[in-house]
Amino acid sequence: MHWTVYILRCADGSLYTGITTNLTRRVKAHDAGKGARYTQGRGPFQLVHQEFHKNRAEATKREMSIKSLSRTQKLELISAYSKS
Repeated sequence: MHWTVYILRCADGSLYTGITTNLTRRVKAHDAGKGARYTQGRGPFQLVHQEFHKNRAEATKREMSIKSLSRTQKLELISAYSKS
């Protein structure tokens, strides 16, 4: 099993970062209003970034590092990965 760290762009332009083992299911949960409290009422969503990690510990550590970034830094991260 692998873990995915992902970033969603919400309809209001804000960014949400999370982790999951099933990205498709998790995005559907966000779309249905059953994801994180933050994303409720902020859809529709666009998946703008994803990274794969071998275990939950690594994914959680990466999620926390991304969440600590400024918005500008997150946008740079998204841009850098979309070009590669």
